[in-house]
Amino acid sequence: MTCPTPTINSGEISLSHGEGGRVMRQLIRDRIAAKLSDVQSSSDAASLGTLTGEIAITTDSFVVSPLFFPGGDIGSLAVHGTVNDLAMAGAKPLFLTLSLILEEGLPLGMLDRIIDSIANAAANCDVKIVAGDTKVVPKGAADGIFINTTGVGIHETPHRMSGTSIRSGDVLIVSGPVAQHGLAVLAARESIAFDPPPVSDSAPLQRVASELAHCLGPDLRTMRDATRGGVAAVLHEWAEETGLAMRIEQSRVPMTAESEGVCELLGLDPLMVANEGTFVACVATDRAAEAMEILAAHSLRGAPSVIGEVVQRQMSPVLISRGLGGDQPLDEPIHAMLPRIC
Repeated sequence: MTCPTPTINSGEISLSHGEGGRVMRQLIRDRIAAKLSDVQSSSDAASLGTLTGEIAITTDSFVVSPLFFPGGDIGSLAVHGTVNDLAMAGAKPLFLTLSLILEEGLPLGMLDRIIDSIANAAANCDVKIVAGDTKVVPKGAADGIFINTTGVGIHETPHRMSGTSIRSGDVLIVSGPVAQHGLAVLAARESIAFDPPPVSDSAPLQRVASELAHCLGPDLRTMRDATRGGVAAVLHEWAEETGLAMRIEQSRVPMTAESEGVCELLGLDPLMVANEGTFVACVATDRAAEAMEILAAHSLRGAPSVIGEVVQRQMSPVLISRGLGGDQPLDEPIHAMLPRIC
C-alpha cells in the first residue's frame, strides 16, 4: 500500500512541510523565499560581503497572540522589533535572518499573509532577509506560528548608547503616545469591542534614531524602546545602571484618548503597558529642544513630550508626580501585565 504524498496545496501546514523533503522544499521555495528575494535558499549560510564599521547584532523571538491585531501582525512586528533593537543601540540595520516555527494545521493563506507582511516591512526598513529556517511542530505544540529573527547592523557614530552615560540634570523624552500596542493586542485577544479600537504603534525607528544620533552625538545619552514593561521598566533599568533617580510628571506623559479611556476602564497603568514604536530618550538638557524638533518631524502617531528629568537619588529610584502634592515612587513591573504582546 502506498501512502499519498501531502502537497502544499492541501490548504494547511502538515508535518511533511518540516521533514526536509520535496514538500518542504516547495513550501520554502514558493511561499517564503520567492517573496523574500534576498534569501540565499541554496545555501545554509548567507554571505554578507564586507562590512565597514563596528558590527552590532541582536536576536529576538515573537510569540504574540493573536497573530493579527489592529495596526500590525506577528510578521511586521518581528521585523520592526529587531530593527528597533539595533536602532536603539545607535546601529544602522542591514540584515535579518528569519526562523519560522509553524504549527501543524496553520492555514497556508494565513502563512502567506504573514510572509507578505514580513517582506513589506523589511522593504520599508531597507533591510535584507538573507537566511532562514523552517520547522513544523505537531498541532497543539505552538500557537500557529512563532518567529525568531536575528539582526545585523553597523554603528554609524563613535558614540555608544549606554545608561552609564546618563547624568543628573538630563531630560527624559518619550517619542509619542504610550500604551497603544499592549492595549491593541489585549482588545484583539479578548474580543473587547472598543469603539474606536486601540491601534498598535508598531513601527520602525531606525530613521529617527539615526538622525538623533548624528545630530546630538554624545548629548544623546541613550535610547530604549519601551516594549515589555513599558516606560516604567526603561526608567527602572536606567536608575539601576546609574544610581540616580528618574523623576517624571504624569501630566506630561502623552496618551491618545482611546488608550487613556481603556486604561481607566480596565485599571491598567499606561506606564507599564508595552509599546512597539515608542521609545524613551535621555538627552542633555541644553539639547532637549533640538531633540524634540527631530522627534516631532518623524512623528506618525502623536507628538513627543519631555516627561521628566534625572535627579540625585534620595528615596525611590523612579519618582512620579501625579498632581497630588508631592512625588510618589513608581514601582517597577514585577511581571507582565499583558503577556504575549510580542
